[in-house]
Amino acid sequence: MVTLSNATLTSLPSAVAVPRYVRGRLRPGIAHFSVGNFHRAHQAVYLDKLIAAGGHDDWALLGIGLLDNPPERAKAAAFPEQDYLYTITVCPPAAPPEIAVVGSIVDYLFAPADPEAVLKRLVDPAIRIVTMTLTEGGYNIDDETHKFRLNAPDIVHDLANPTNPRTAFGFVAEALSRRRAQGIAPFTILSCDNLRHNGDVAKLAYTSFARARDPKLADWMEAEIDFPNSMVDRITPATSEADRGRLNTASGIDDAIPIFCEDFVQWVMQDHFRYGRPKFETVGVQMTNDVWAYEQIKLRMLNASHSMLAFPGTVAGYRLVHETVADPQIAELLRQFWDRDVIPLLAAPPGMSLTGYRDKLLERYLNPATRDQTIRIASDGASRIPIFAGDTIRAVIEKDGDPRRLAFLLAAFARCLGGVDDKGEHFTTPEPRLTDAERATAKDPDPARFLSLPVFAGLGMDRSQRFREAFEASRRSIADRGVIATLKDLLAK
Repeated sequence: MVTLSNATLTSLPSAVAVPRYVRGRLRPGIAHFSVGNFHRAHQAVYLDKLIAAGGHDDWALLGIGLLDNPPERAKAAAFPEQDYLYTITVCPPAAPPEIAVVGSIVDYLFAPADPEAVLKRLVDPAIRIVTMTLTEGGYNIDDETHKFRLNAPDIVHDLANPTNPRTAFGFVAEALSRRRAQGIAPFTILSCDNLRHNGDVAKLAYTSFARARDPKLADWMEAEIDFPNSMVDRITPATSEADRGRLNTASGIDDAIPIFCEDFVQWVMQDHFRYGRPKFETVGVQMTNDVWAYEQIKLRMLNASHSMLAFPGTVAGYRLVHETVADPQIAELLRQFWDRDVIPLLAAPPGMSLTGYRDKLLERYLNPATRDQTIRIASDGASRIPIFAGDTIRAVIEKDGDPRRLAFLLAAFARCLGGVDDKGEHFTTPEPRLTDAERATAKDPDPARFLSLPVFAGLGMDRSQRFREAFEASRRSIADRGVIATLKDLLAK
């Protein structure tokens, strides 16, 4: 196999597309926190296309790793060894995969090893946008008060040690404090996470941290910094060691950090960038002031249906999404969920068909090439359910609608927390938002105990008799008869 580096780009297999620009001329204009697979399959690909089109040499990416664990350390070591290049395999549902090398990331800093190096780069005036993928629960907002949690251990540390931060909030506040003191303009802060009004959430989080540290800094940020809302979409599975071997064999390239994804990709954002931005619209990014409409459709149709298939699918013993959706019972559950619970509550932007979007989602889920994992999607359900299904749950309860499919979702999630599927196989779905005591309420005889957990505050499930009864009926049936038999009866009614 050919090693991956700037020097070997011209000797890679001919079937692999390579950057058609001089990488030595590139300079970072965007710094990105948490360079996971999704960022590398989404934002970095858009920037790669922009740079290839010309005129964007000063808009390359600086990656910043925040977490200190073995996989993140391995990634930090791999990036410089292969000149920050990596391969991406794009998998259409009914065509051969397409392999390319992405070159838009030109530097990577591992923050736990050298926080000061990160701060110095963030103070550089060349950095005009800071982006992030911190995950849905990564913005440290309390579910009940909707305020930034100042008592979280890493936040307490960063407030006490401003020049040695651990979190994105600490790094951004210290960098902006230095830029302000030196008369350097701030940067735009752009969230790329699956959150409703993700720019507004980011503004709340970053300015709340800054206000706890220095109220004048927070005032300056609120007056001078843009926090555009955006919506992002591309199914990008985790890359296992087996995937790595499979991808490298197909490409003929020895890549320590290859990724693969579906061929569908979407990015919608507000055009609020007073300090400049790349010409995103020239590579297919939708620039609009109505991000909310796209966001609601994506969160409530795609993300919520991901949970709707992943929890029962995992309990049924499925481990891959395309195999799960090939089960006719689960496919019908998705159709009924979309048609009866979600679409009637949504308004599509001009030119967009909700039924067309629904059909495209099912096609994407059935794509065997992506090999997306149900356990990946089922993890951190305590964060995902309120964000992705919360609006639909509230609306169904308020309208006294049929809660059975949504109650089944919660019952399947509760069953997932037990870590044993209907075939007797053990599995693990991490739930960082739940304590052991909270996890135990999934089996509490009183269904309201589970439905009233703090992570579900404001959804009203525990106060709705119809929802409680439907949840308990599904929970009991899943325990006694299994998830697919329960689902078959639910769909027949």
